[in-house]
Amino acid sequence: MIQNHLFSRLDAYRKQMTACVAATAWLRRGVSVLLLVSLLFASACAMIDEDQSDCGDSYRIGYELRLVTNMSTKLQTELNLTSDVYVATELRSYLRDIFTDKAHDIDLSFYDVDTEQHRLYHWIDTIDANQTSYTLHLPMREYMHLCAANLEDNLLVDLDGDEYCNSARLLQRPLNTRAAAVDTIRPHKTGLFTARQAMDVLEGIDQSFDVHLYMANCATALVLDTAGSDLRDIKVLTTGFATSFSLRDSTYQFTDSVVVVNDLLPYEQGSKLCFASVNFPSRDNREPDTKSIIEVTEPFIAESSREALWTMFVRATLADHTVTETVLSMNKPLRAGQLEIIKAFVRSDGAVVPTGSASEVGATVTLDWKEGGGHDIEL
Repeated sequence: MIQNHLFSRLDAYRKQMTACVAATAWLRRGVSVLLLVSLLFASACAMIDEDQSDCGDSYRIGYELRLVTNMSTKLQTELNLTSDVYVATELRSYLRDIFTDKAHDIDLSFYDVDTEQHRLYHWIDTIDANQTSYTLHLPMREYMHLCAANLEDNLLVDLDGDEYCNSARLLQRPLNTRAAAVDTIRPHKTGLFTARQAMDVLEGIDQSFDVHLYMANCATALVLDTAGSDLRDIKVLTTGFATSFSLRDSTYQFTDSVVVVNDLLPYEQGSKLCFASVNFPSRDNREPDTKSIIEVTEPFIAESSREALWTMFVRATLADHTVTETVLSMNKPLRAGQLEIIKAFVRSDGAVVPTGSASEVGATVTLDWKEGGGHDIEL
């Protein structure tokens, strides 16, 4: 572990750097937990003997996760019937580690601002809090600071290319082990948060930097009323989402075709099924290269696009083993921090018909659908 390696180096230079190292830590109860640790980067001071002026002064940098989401509102408005209670309960449980302002782990990188923007210092910590702060000893200079939270337990997303600021990104891992036209992925397992901060560390001045981390992924749910249908099986796939997220400019990339295999929530009551997914956002209808939207008052209000921005494929296998495919097309963007719930009922022939607020969703039905000669999606 990077943290263990860092402290082992500090032990080796303890006598030389006594004047440079001070550590204080405390834990405060409540939703706002502050952890203060005095951190000295060994690579900055290890070569210093008596003269430790290049170690820099102490600078406080505080981090706070800011959750901007419509989850509670969406659950209350879309799943407000008595027959929806068990669905809402299970969906809320499924999303408990997604729409949360608590971070288990945090990854901090400080980069040079020269042309290459290579990483100067790197720190990984476990905080289990929604706030944390550190007192750093950094050499006087300009830095670009990037951070990401909740990567450790996500299982689907890694920090990639982070040796350099311009290439640092959150990258999904596909399920495919062979080359294919389309990658398949499972839903993300944690809510991901990121931030960027330009820092100009000055000599002899007490400074404090506040960094606000915002959510980088989102979620969908398809609630199907199967009363009156005779189904052997049903699968839901979604597509149209970003494949990676650039931390330096908060921009999503759509470089590959990705299909998300949705999770069927595990409850055994009623006639309603709920399929859910957690993934990166869709394209925004205002920008070809979609940026993370965090600065508007109502970040989830958007005009409809002329074309579908993201799509659901619902494949229902009937009692006679034939398959009916319904393609649901969404013309409004799905943004970071957003939960979109679509309700529909399944006809006896397996066709899916959107209802309620989802009645404007486009639906195309293919009876007796058969897998084409293209990509064989791994389920």
